[in-house]
Amino acid sequence: MAKIYSKKSLVSQTMKPSEETLSFLLNYSKALSIVRIKNVDIEIISN
Repeated sequence: MAKIYSKKSLVSQTMKPSEETLSFLLNYSKALSIVRIKNVDIEIISN
């Protein structure tokens, strides 16, 4: 009989990020701005 692999969780408990990591990534992504001048991308972090 074939196994049904879709019922198992794909993310194990050890791979879940902490609240601190999530908070850091969300705040970083909110502060990051990318400005394109001609053919150059400039990343600006406004903190």
